[in-house]
Amino acid sequence: MNDLLSESFEMPRGQGPRGDIELGLNPANSGELGLDNFYRKVQDIDKQYDKLNKLLKKLQDAHEESKAVTKAASMKAIKQRMEKDVDEVQKIARLIKSKIEELDRDNLANRQKPGCGKGTAVDRARTVATVALKKKLKDKMAEFQILRENIHQEYREVVERRVYTVTGTYADEQTIDRLIETGDSEQIFQKAIQEQGRGRIMDTLAEIQERHDAVREVERKLLELQQIFLDMAVLVDAQGDMLDNIESQVSSAVDHVSQGNVALQRAKTLQKNSRKWTCIAIIILLIIGAVVVVGVLKPWKTKGA
Repeated sequence: MNDLLSESFEMPRGQGPRGDIELGLNPANSGELGLDNFYRKVQDIDKQYDKLNKLLKKLQDAHEESKAVTKAASMKAIKQRMEKDVDEVQKIARLIKSKIEELDRDNLANRQKPGCGKGTAVDRARTVATVALKKKLKDKMAEFQILRENIHQEYREVVERRVYTVTGTYADEQTIDRLIETGDSEQIFQKAIQEQGRGRIMDTLAEIQERHDAVREVERKLLELQQIFLDMAVLVDAQGDMLDNIESQVSSAVDHVSQGNVALQRAKTLQKNSRKWTCIAIIILLIIGAVVVVGVLKPWKTKGA
């Protein structure tokens, strides 16, 4: 939903007047209507979304890297990187949320200007752009929550593999759940410690504990990120139907414009053909008229007399 609309607001306004025309706006008047400053703010928010995309990719890559790590020190380094990146994500998400809320306030204030009241082309343009930004934030937060779920699920799989590697047997679900919950693996590996010696098992125990701490901390921060967005999610859902209606109207307007252009071209072609046949008919009538005149006057008989 709204991909076409949201993408259209990412381009510089000087390069894309088509969107203004489709919404019934004259690009030449956009500065007077306050749209130039509005779209500059929209572009600033889009730049923040670009930063979120890069951070999401870094977190996904770090998570994939962690799955192959077997040393506690390496796991700790990845944990620190991921925590730093999630903190930055939270910071940017709060900034985007505050900027969108500022746009909402600006939109309400702008309705007091002449020609910019509720339902006008200017108001629709601002509303479409603002709601599209909200939906974009909602979708982006959903991607971070998918990452959180993947981290939780794949952490369980890694722990199961570690237990099997050390003990040679598969642990039951209750044992894995307890290990994931507490991070305390020494009791589970007690038999392996007695058989193989404590020193050989300590690296695995430390790595599991470090992984437990990392997953818990990253999950906690990602849940905080979700809380930042929850109140806006309600507003996005409430405005979804309105945005769909506006988008439908814009699409319909574009279709009507296209159909009108086709009809205009067809009319021009018919008009051109009509002129051609009119000229031909006039020439034929002139020829017939000349023949009739010559037949009536019979000038050759006058010369004979």
